[in-house]
Amino acid sequence: MKYKIEDIAGIIAAKNKKLYPSTIEFLLTDSRNLSVAGSSLFFAIITKYNDGHKYVTDLYDKGVRNFVVQILMPEFEKMNDANFLFVQDSVMALQRLAIHHRKNFEIPVIGITGSNGKTIIKEWLYQLLNEDFNVLRSPRSYNSQIGVPLSVWRLNEQTQLGIFEAGISMPYEMIRLEPIIRPTIGIFSNLGDAHQENFYSLQEKCLEKLKLFTNCDTLIYDGDNHFIEECIELSCLSHKTFAWSKKNSEAPLFISKTEKQEENTIIHFSFLGMEQKVRIPFTDDASIENAIHCLAAALYLKPGSTHLFEKFLKLESVDMRLDVKKGINNSILINDTYNSDINSLEIALDFMTGRALGSNLKPVLILSDILQSGALPKVLYKKVSSLIKIKGIKKIIGIGRDLKENEDKFDIEKSFYLTTEDFLREVNLNSFQNEIILIKGSRRFEFEKITTLLEEKVHETILETDLDAIIYNFNYFRSKLKPETKLIAMVKAFGYGIGAYELAKTLQNQRCDYLAVAVADEGAELRANGIQMPVIIMNPEMHTFNTLFQYNLEPEIYNFRLLDAIIKDSERRGITDFPVHIKLDTGMHRLGFQPHDIEEIARRVKIQKGVQVRSVFSHLAGSDSPDLDYYTQQQVDCFQKTASKLENLLGYPLLKHILNSAGIERFPEYQFDMVRLGIGLYGISSVPGNHLQTVATLKSTILEIQELKAGETVGYSRKGILIRDSRIACIPVGYADGLDRRLSNGKGKVYVNGTLCPIIGNICMDICMIDVTDANAGEGDKVIIFGKEIAVEEIAKTLETIPYEIFTSISPRVKRIYFKS
Repeated sequence: MKYKIEDIAGIIAAKNKKLYPSTIEFLLTDSRNLSVAGSSLFFAIITKYNDGHKYVTDLYDKGVRNFVVQILMPEFEKMNDANFLFVQDSVMALQRLAIHHRKNFEIPVIGITGSNGKTIIKEWLYQLLNEDFNVLRSPRSYNSQIGVPLSVWRLNEQTQLGIFEAGISMPYEMIRLEPIIRPTIGIFSNLGDAHQENFYSLQEKCLEKLKLFTNCDTLIYDGDNHFIEECIELSCLSHKTFAWSKKNSEAPLFISKTEKQEENTIIHFSFLGMEQKVRIPFTDDASIENAIHCLAAALYLKPGSTHLFEKFLKLESVDMRLDVKKGINNSILINDTYNSDINSLEIALDFMTGRALGSNLKPVLILSDILQSGALPKVLYKKVSSLIKIKGIKKIIGIGRDLKENEDKFDIEKSFYLTTEDFLREVNLNSFQNEIILIKGSRRFEFEKITTLLEEKVHETILETDLDAIIYNFNYFRSKLKPETKLIAMVKAFGYGIGAYELAKTLQNQRCDYLAVAVADEGAELRANGIQMPVIIMNPEMHTFNTLFQYNLEPEIYNFRLLDAIIKDSERRGITDFPVHIKLDTGMHRLGFQPHDIEEIARRVKIQKGVQVRSVFSHLAGSDSPDLDYYTQQQVDCFQKTASKLENLLGYPLLKHILNSAGIERFPEYQFDMVRLGIGLYGISSVPGNHLQTVATLKSTILEIQELKAGETVGYSRKGILIRDSRIACIPVGYADGLDRRLSNGKGKVYVNGTLCPIIGNICMDICMIDVTDANAGEGDKVIIFGKEIAVEEIAKTLETIPYEIFTSISPRVKRIYFKS
């Protein structure tokens, strides 16, 4: 649907000058996701982490001419042909527009909230109902104050049913989401402890969530949960409930029995006096609860449609992760088979183009038929073709009958196949060279076979990195800084063992100010992979000056020998004002100029033109230890005095920085102009009670389980002596993978299906053995070596070392996988 800009101005009560005629089709809150400039309206949103007004100029240069702003900046005056809608709060303006848009639709809308299961219920309802209705659902977990209005905006004339989820983390948030979704049917999934820290009590949080259902016609929930039922009564919603129960046979939907079998569960129920049953392909309690919520909604919407019951057995698991992994022939794979519709395709393409930007990788899309879209195939794939061209895709591989019949809609490099099997049979793997490949398909096309074929073959031990956790931790530290303070992210040593390229791409997308690596080759590799932001080289070497100049890498300078050499080399090449960063030794006594060197540094810099000092910095020796706070204060005082002196002698402003991760948390008053974020980015903090998220998980797989008798020994030198009859499992991870051999013989433990299992015997080069006697473990089961279940800090404490060593010890042969929800 399209709106005239003057109508939008009235809807959001904007103050504006004369408006130029414009028609709006797309709403934009992230400048990186721009698709169609001419019909996009950008909302410049201010958060505690960022300010959207900073990106208006860049968007204007790209052709955007319509902006909602809450600050009128001087540079806007030069944009004479642009429309600026001035409001007090850009988020509220976005929500007000979505509220107006929602009022245009008299259709059933399902609103889902709760602590867990929201996205799964939404996706399963789509799987169940998409043949009976033209369904619009919120993409991924777009359930926030910004995500909800962006989801509702996608409602159009063809939509027959909307399904939206709503999540909150603070009081008074749901009251703003309710009129945007305006559900006619509500589902309360369950109640847990997530985001509890912002509420006085569990009851306050429950009552806040229930505000979503103020105006709905019916509310579906678990009637056996007395706490939720009491909150519903307090909310005066009891008159509109559709409770299901396993105990109360008088409930509208009575679940008489759940019969778990080997691979599925039969749910026996009665509805409208009739006994029925459905079978689902899951046996865990959470999936059964989610399926019952879906059953209640399906029965309410289509009470006589018994054909829906057959669909429950076909429900597919919902993988809400978008995986990034290394592919064959220097390619990168982005695996997103979470769902297949044009909305989620657009989001995945945005992620892909962000990863491809600046690199030499060719963007390729492998796409299946988009099922149950509600649109004619020729219309749908014409729209898909337009979208992928806008996103810069150079090649499409289409799989499915509809795509093959509409291949004429695509005028880029292309190949089409009727089935996945046809593709696997006919594909030439050598045709994939230096590409970034988005694999996007409906589950029934079994695209996991394509992923398996195209991924680089390494053994079954993998290091998973949660890119959302990286972003969360980055923003956590950024929230402690003043808006003008710049931030350097340390991605040296292969991103602390996690992988520098993907981290750098993620940080570049988050508009981090600087990256820092140890040596020039690390910086050159980042440049080769499309990283354009400034990069500092912390340990430059004399023989790497050519690399520094070629790739515009900014070196740390820590002594006169290095300073003189780079001045001489830059002047020899005719280079002027090459940026360098002066390091001062204020007490770390590792590298750096001494305070008494300041006058001589200034003298040598001022008599040449080859280099220019960009920043001056130092390194704190004990910022993580309260016992050393006196020493930290001495270092800060020394740095402040010395850095200011250098700045005055040079006669131009310098960026000053001394804080590392611990310093940002413990001494934010000394943030100066810039800070350096290292181990904190990866989820490690020196401050108790922090809310950093776990970034990395090291996983392996059980290869074999042996039944051994008491008295037997396990491993080299017969160090693992069994004191009882035991089940011993082998996993393919050893000290060559980075599993420290000092964790042998019970000192280290791993996590298997909810149970901590000790390592038994000596760790081998490629394999170790674990005791799974007390675990529900089988061959092929996953094993967690570290992650949320076993913190890296715990392993470091056991080994009397630091988390840095654990991360950086992970071998390159361990496959790195990156995922994003």
